[in-house]
Amino acid sequence: MKTPAPGRACGIVLVLLSLATLQTLRAQKNDIDIYSLTVDSRVSSRFAHTVVTSRAVNKASTLQEVTFQMELPKKAFITNFSMIIDGVTYPGNIKEKAAAQEQYSAAVAKGESAGLVKATGRKTEQFQVSVSVAPAAKVTFELVYEELLVRHLGAYELLLKVQPQQLVKHLQMDIYIFEPQGISFLETESTFMTNELAEALTTSQNKTKAHVRFKPMLSQQQKSPEQQQDTVLDGNFIVRYDVDRTVSGGSIQIENGYFVHYFAPEHLATIPKNVIFVIDKSGSMSGRKVQQTREALIKILGDLGPRDQFNLISFSGEATPWKPQLVAASAENVNEAKSYTTGIQAQGGTNINDAILMAVQLLERANREELLPTGSVTLIILLTDGDPTAGETNPSKIQKNVQEAIDGQHSLFCLGFGFDVSYAFLEKLALDNGGLARRIYEDSDSALQLQDFYQEVANPLMTSVAFEYPSNTVEAVTQDAFRLFFKGSELVVAGKLRDQSPDVFSAKVRGQLHMENITFVTESRVAEQEEAFWSPRYIFHSFMERLWAYLTIQQLLEQTVSTLDAEKQALEAQALNLSLSYSFVTPLTSMVITKPEGQEQSQVAEKPVENENRHRNVHSGHTLFRYHSVGGKESRVSGGSSADPVFSKRRGWRGQETTTASPHPARIQPPSVILPLPGQSVDRLCVDLKRSQGPTNLLSDPGQGIEVTGHRETEKAHFSWIEVTFKKPQLQVRASPEHVVVTRSRRSSAYKWKKALYSVMPGLKMTMDKAGLLLLSSPDRVTIGLLSWDGPGAGLRLLLRDTDRFSSHVSGTLGQFYQDVLWEPLAAAGDSKRTLKVQGHDHSATRELKLDYQEGPPGTEISCWSVEL
Repeated sequence: MKTPAPGRACGIVLVLLSLATLQTLRAQKNDIDIYSLTVDSRVSSRFAHTVVTSRAVNKASTLQEVTFQMELPKKAFITNFSMIIDGVTYPGNIKEKAAAQEQYSAAVAKGESAGLVKATGRKTEQFQVSVSVAPAAKVTFELVYEELLVRHLGAYELLLKVQPQQLVKHLQMDIYIFEPQGISFLETESTFMTNELAEALTTSQNKTKAHVRFKPMLSQQQKSPEQQQDTVLDGNFIVRYDVDRTVSGGSIQIENGYFVHYFAPEHLATIPKNVIFVIDKSGSMSGRKVQQTREALIKILGDLGPRDQFNLISFSGEATPWKPQLVAASAENVNEAKSYTTGIQAQGGTNINDAILMAVQLLERANREELLPTGSVTLIILLTDGDPTAGETNPSKIQKNVQEAIDGQHSLFCLGFGFDVSYAFLEKLALDNGGLARRIYEDSDSALQLQDFYQEVANPLMTSVAFEYPSNTVEAVTQDAFRLFFKGSELVVAGKLRDQSPDVFSAKVRGQLHMENITFVTESRVAEQEEAFWSPRYIFHSFMERLWAYLTIQQLLEQTVSTLDAEKQALEAQALNLSLSYSFVTPLTSMVITKPEGQEQSQVAEKPVENENRHRNVHSGHTLFRYHSVGGKESRVSGGSSADPVFSKRRGWRGQETTTASPHPARIQPPSVILPLPGQSVDRLCVDLKRSQGPTNLLSDPGQGIEVTGHRETEKAHFSWIEVTFKKPQLQVRASPEHVVVTRSRRSSAYKWKKALYSVMPGLKMTMDKAGLLLLSSPDRVTIGLLSWDGPGAGLRLLLRDTDRFSSHVSGTLGQFYQDVLWEPLAAAGDSKRTLKVQGHDHSATRELKLDYQEGPPGTEISCWSVEL
């Protein structure tokens, strides 16, 4: 085929599960037409098999280069890729990495085969391949990848991003979930959904199955009547769920001669912990890093349990303990530790060796002096942003020193802040000592990332967990012994059943609780389990064998981090054989992609490792399924869309058509809150909070299960934060001028203002639009709005709707106005003052001009009865 004409290169880009913001170019209109884009994701017993298929046609009169680009989870393995061009299939072949590189060394030397897969976002890596397509020719790309969904703080999460950058005639996503244990809850979240698009989203669910489909028509994809060729699809789509757990010994599932054992017992008491936080305060931590570390640590200290013990060690060139020994997590000690934390300043070098050894010494001394509670667990949590520069600086010697000192008695968790730290060094340090490593990304939510990690390890439930199966029944079992089991997580063991396995498969799980040993026993009938996985619509067959292979490879690769050379080679050999047998692109294999004759004949796709991403500046954001064309002319891509047009220039807070108000005098200010008063002689009340200091209970309604608190800064005349708490579902929304933080089941997510959000969970819908209005609503509840107001008196604003739904038990500074309210008659017509009686108390109300902020900037002048509180 001919090479592309200069200046006429176009590309089609698909991005799956991306957490990076990519700068892109737009396609020249109608050159490359994406006429079909489908995603079929089948989650069978937590194992996700995702197929992405895109079809395009070259409508230009010249040859065009088409680029297929996608991002997938770092934990996922690509299993297949193919291109079909005018009926001819060009497959990808998976080979041992060394063989592939040798075979295509010439291409590598020219730089043509490198970089097909590279790390890009917090949780993703990017896959890309290009091919030239003749005029009028059609091309189909298909990519398949698989991953085991990991339970994180009580939920599994499947993420997709929708960003086609053009209208697509056939655009469809289908997510099928089959969980034999039963689905306990399922929710969806999106950062592009509008009310119109929501009509294209359907969710069906029974006890064990769920099907989520998103299939928008062309008219629903249009950004607006004025921009009919631009698509509104631009953002994330997330499905989050958990399963029922009725058997404490876990769930054993069997399919086609393989089994998987999921273990996550409920209702166990938390084991007390002894935790030492080892905090880097070297010069490189200065500025926002140390500020966010202080913020996170203060929150984490407040979450310590009453039976916990703790201490702090800050280090730069030298290590300094806060206290000479561990102390109880009493209110007094925690407050003192918070005061100490606020004074941490960044300066000096990085002496990681001495800091960790000091933590070990504190724990060992406490153990010798019998100061550690019986049955408690000991944790060391290290946070650093750089390589060692003071004291012992040889990474291998530090790893050896730490491993010898800990001697299997404590668990070490290592958090690497940013990309100036060797992640491989921290990972080995953690894995050698019964913990894990985690990278903390430099961003506005770094403090939340730190808090989120702590929540993962905050509640240990069992120690020394061991799975036991009859030796004559199973073989090739994955890891079956675990040092710790934490609340909200899950332990997973898989293996093969022997040919003569019994009709009933039994297992024991032994472990230690706080003050006693425990043994769980569970059984599973093989025939019944096999029958459960016969439904072809919701599963792909032989998935459990692939789950076993996937889990085995992941664990073998993890073991190579903390083993010597001879054993490492043996482990890598096992992982390589499995990777080739099951066609997984792993760090040990490569995918060789063939192309049509006359083009660059091959490219090699390799899986990167975390440490190769060391010096990248990775941005945050939840971008999850992206597909667009790349044209020869550069232009900026706009992002975001209206999540819920309840608040816009077209439709007001009350759902009525509105127009922008004329400019108002600068002296007219909005009140603190505007309260709608349905059924009263006065339909709304303006309330100015003048005297409130510190956190204030604004609304509390046990009948509605809602509580609203706020902190108003009197000098700045606006709220510094507003917090809304729901009892069912258990959810907390905390709004500050910077962002909105949503916490559910100890999981916290930060959302920036004016970024579209559309989340539907059992009993609650949460939306945010580009104007900065966050709505929390359900059919039988008061609707609560939180607004980032940019007009006069800028700051956070509270809005209420459907207030007739308040129960008779509502209370609080604002809630009192929904109880017994009596307006005294006006003394004379046109009088601007009157008395308002609320629960026996008199309030003086004045008729004043105020600025109504509810319809968005610049606001509307209104005449309103106002009271000061």
